[in-house]
Amino acid sequence: YIQQDSIIYGVFPLTVFRFSYRPLSLQMKLWNKYKVTSIPSLVFVDATTGKVVCRNGLLVVRDDPKGLEFPWGPKPFAEVVAGPLLRNNRQTTDSSSLEGHYVGVYFSAHWCPPCRSLTRVLVESYRTVKESGQKFEIVFVSADRSEESFKQYFSEMPWLAVPYSDEARRSRLNRLYGIQGIPTLILLDTEGHMITRQGRVEVLNDLECRLFPWHPRPVLELSESNAVQLHEGPCLVLFVDAEEEGELEPAKELIQPIAEKLMAKYKAKEEETPLLFFVAGEDDMSDSLRDYTNLPEAAPLLTILDMSARAKYVRDVEEITPAVVEQFVSDFLAEKLKPEPI
Repeated sequence: YIQQDSIIYGVFPLTVFRFSYRPLSLQMKLWNKYKVTSIPSLVFVDATTGKVVCRNGLLVVRDDPKGLEFPWGPKPFAEVVAGPLLRNNRQTTDSSSLEGHYVGVYFSAHWCPPCRSLTRVLVESYRTVKESGQKFEIVFVSADRSEESFKQYFSEMPWLAVPYSDEARRSRLNRLYGIQGIPTLILLDTEGHMITRQGRVEVLNDLECRLFPWHPRPVLELSESNAVQLHEGPCLVLFVDAEEEGELEPAKELIQPIAEKLMAKYKAKEEETPLLFFVAGEDDMSDSLRDYTNLPEAAPLLTILDMSARAKYVRDVEEITPAVVEQFVSDFLAEKLKPEPI
């Protein structure tokens, strides 16, 4: 990407798209589709299939300026991480020791306060999972600004790390998962396939690790720890008149089949689901979201919120049924709904 005044130029294979700093509707769809949360960003796609080849093209350009590795397609985790890994007692182990394990790839840095907060929780979760007999390992990929900071931070961690001096391998892992911000915890299954990019949210929402290995859930209950996901793309939020956690179950059961169907459809295409699903009750978090998006106080209230586009879609009806939700989702995906500004 090259930024000049208020214009962003995004370069895709064989095609150049020109983006304004405040994208219009068509341009915003590209931002949402490729989960762009910061600029400059460069995403490479396969023009034939439309699938993402690399989300972190800026690192590609930096690491491979002559294009020797073109077309920069994704490689298996085992291949990218291959090499020695450190423990904080200065012992090393080969990355092949990760075979057959669930793996968390942890992108973090000591200078980042949210990272340090997550690390404290993650240490306890790591120990809990290990004590349960599960084969689980974490690999720390540092974004620290010096080796001294890396050593200080890593001394608090009971897991493995890519050596700080191996900048090329750290960069390749950032490229592999399109890391745009920290802390990020990527969770992989025993075959090295991604389970979720939302490891941070899962760990904070499951302190007892009952849901390990944290496969994505179709519907989430809105909370302070997962509200960050509202900024990662369009989200359906069903507001209901419920003050206790258990009272949200009927709302979850109402929309869960629709969410599961959508997840399965896009998983079969090896694509991320275009819509996340939440239920929200009567609490401070929900009140803040209503105030920020200027939503009516009605309950139940069916909405789709697209924070990056600063747009909302509202279906205010007396009774919300599965058919109402399914039609609402279908109309949104077919671009039949008229947005209101947030």
